[in-house]
Amino acid sequence: MMKTESETLTMDIQEIIQEENLVYKKTSCMTDNILSFCPGCGHGVIHRLTMEVIDEMGIQSETIGIASVGCSVLAYDFMDIDMTQSAHGRAPAVATGIKRCWPDKYVFTYQGDGDLAAIGTAETIHACNRGENITIIFVNNGIYGMTGGQMAPTTLEGMKSSTTPYGRDIGLMGNPIKISELVSQLPGTYYVTRQAVHSPSHVRKAKKAMRKAFESQKEKKGSSLIEFVSNCNSGWKMTPVQANKWLEENMLPFYPLGDLKVDGKLIT
Repeated sequence: MMKTESETLTMDIQEIIQEENLVYKKTSCMTDNILSFCPGCGHGVIHRLTMEVIDEMGIQSETIGIASVGCSVLAYDFMDIDMTQSAHGRAPAVATGIKRCWPDKYVFTYQGDGDLAAIGTAETIHACNRGENITIIFVNNGIYGMTGGQMAPTTLEGMKSSTTPYGRDIGLMGNPIKISELVSQLPGTYYVTRQAVHSPSHVRKAKKAMRKAFESQKEKKGSSLIEFVSNCNSGWKMTPVQANKWLEENMLPFYPLGDLKVDGKLIT
């Protein structure tokens, strides 16, 4: 019987793994629940990176995560650590309270752009300005994902959404906001970076950034924010492959990847 192209590819991958003696296994900091995100979404990869870093640092029992509202709220189904939920946009405020009560714990927020950059703008700005010793994980896919693909503060000019079917009009709706550039200017931020997870090379860079953010918290240096430019193929009405290409061609020119602030110093 002839093997299908998919079966042949699977066998090739298995042979490569055996030849290179590679071992792939799920980090113990992830639960056994099956990820319920849309196929092609970046949330699952970002979840895994976060939990791998926590696992490798040996801080699973010392970490507390705050999930807010949106697709980010599902994090506590998959992250096997102490988790709590905040009201929409209020994760940095909740994280502030938790960190001040337990200053030796590792505390992070997990938020989307509709949450962090819209209703939660004040909490984000003021927590970073105070230099709260927390890590903020910010997933930017340019729309409100869970609630139906509406325009978010990060929606690009001309980008279509369920509430901007003809594209975002700057004259009517204002400019998209660059949160990372904004918070990098605040004296309380120690590490601010923008990453992506749509390719293996980007995933490797993103994991290093995640590690640095948690290590900075260990050293009590102030606020760290990691922005992940991601896709939302369901909200964008694209296949995963099309969404990744659109991200490369449209999102990344406006939201360029890389470090904006390292060790408390702006990158020029």
